[in-house]
Amino acid sequence: MIVEAILPAARERLIILSDEAPLIDAARLLRDFEADLVVVHNSDRRLAGVITKTDVVRQISHCQGTSCIAAASTIMTKPVVYCHRDDLLSDVWSVMKEQHLKNVPILDPDSRPIGVLNARDALEALLEELEYEEVLLREYVMCVGYH
Repeated sequence: MIVEAILPAARERLIILSDEAPLIDAARLLRDFEADLVVVHNSDRRLAGVITKTDVVRQISHCQGTSCIAAASTIMTKPVVYCHRDDLLSDVWSVMKEQHLKNVPILDPDSRPIGVLNARDALEALLEELEYEEVLLREYVMCVGYH
């Protein structure tokens, strides 16, 4: 199975923000959409980084004066682990598991964000695929449908 199979759900999770936007905008997006991740893009709309709730809390805990209105680009996480729509979901899941990531941006060929792959969605899709393969194997072994 490839990432594109769960792209509709991933598109719904995509929340983007300009790298020039203030940190408070990222905090509002995370709160209003009850999201775990905001994808930050540059002026070309290409991936620049990501901001998580942890990034916001870390910045606010050190907030003094103008650092409270810092641009998203100053606190975003980079480099970013990402995937493409034609990547194998099992490969992406392995990387997410290995690096303890809950979300990974999905990029188009021009490095523009098109979705956010959530670990729960990935795992559910992989389990459904395994269950389907198990049914096919059982039917094959039991000669169901073969005369």
